[in-house]
Amino acid sequence: IAVGVIGLADRLRPDAAATVAALTDLTGHTPVLLTGDNERAARHLAAQAGITDVRAGLLPEDKVTAVREWEHEGRRVLVVGDGVNDAPALAAAHTGIAMGEAGSDLALETADAVVVRDELAAIPTVVALSRAARRLVVQNLVIAGVFIAALVAWDLIATLPLPLGVAGHEGSTVVVGLNGLRLLREAAWKNPVRGGAPRADVPAERPA
Repeated sequence: IAVGVIGLADRLRPDAAATVAALTDLTGHTPVLLTGDNERAARHLAAQAGITDVRAGLLPEDKVTAVREWEHEGRRVLVVGDGVNDAPALAAAHTGIAMGEAGSDLALETADAVVVRDELAAIPTVVALSRAARRLVVQNLVIAGVFIAALVAWDLIATLPLPLGVAGHEGSTVVVGLNGLRLLREAAWKNPVRGGAPRADVPAERPA
């Protein structure tokens, strides 16, 4: 009598553990696994990825509830998913990212961004780059504001020569432009999975 055993199991993505570590370093929070799978299977995969907070057996609305609870606590939530059941959570989060290659059509349409190459390692890179872009925007607003305030104050207190006023205004534009070019440096696009990245305080959540 021939006896055979067929085993089915989810396989962890090769870059999952490194991505979780990079996101933990970036945000200061270990990503949370939200999944509809059973508790045992979910914790097995989570342990391999380095995730300690696992919430298994969730329905799509349960994932949305979890996301909204974090948002009510004042957190900015990033949700990464690829299935139909992830779509409501992707829509409820501040930012939803879908994995393009394996993602369902609904998840791809609902997400704010899609990782086309289907590489998890791209997620911490995008997070780090978006934070750098935000800091740059704030810096440029401050630089432009300081220049304009200084020119206005000078003109109110004394007489501001027109050529100097034009030079000051255009000079601020040049400084803002040069500051913006910093995002073109290779260091700005550095992949945190392969290199270091600054810490911050924004949590990332990963449904399955």
